[in-house]
Amino acid sequence: MTEIQKNFMRQAIELAKNGMKSGNGGPFGCVIVKDGKIVGQGSNMVLKTKDPTAHAEVVAIRDACKTLDNFQLDECELYTSCEPCPMCLGAIFWARPAKVFFACTKKDAADAGFDDDFIYQEIEVTPGDRKIPMISLLREESLPAFELWKEKRDKKVY
Repeated sequence: MTEIQKNFMRQAIELAKNGMKSGNGGPFGCVIVKDGKIVGQGSNMVLKTKDPTAHAEVVAIRDACKTLDNFQLDECELYTSCEPCPMCLGAIFWARPAKVFFACTKKDAADAGFDDDFIYQEIEVTPGDRKIPMISLLREESLPAFELWKEKRDKKVY
């Protein structure tokens, strides 16, 4: 890792500490960089916003997408103070940055009380058998929306 990359990671770590000290949420921070400049940043805001999706990476992705006026993070690097949880990992893949750097591991997070392993396990379980049962309802009524999407000539695939 270069000194510049280490400095971006240090900024993510500082966001993690400051956000936690402010009572916003857990000790997680993230910065998103494009062409050597920070275009988005965030710390965990779950407690402050009462939003379970307000993890540092999601907050930073939203900030960067707004800054870049784009729903994807082409040619961006994401620096996060901890290995992303399953939700953040999904958001990262949808945002498509070029590279992700993380400091602490998911084991470090689990040791601090943030254990996401059960989510990874639940992904492999049949929807109806999950701890929170997921039941398909009105599939036939919903399929026409996908048909309209398939036929849409001016759609932007993402």
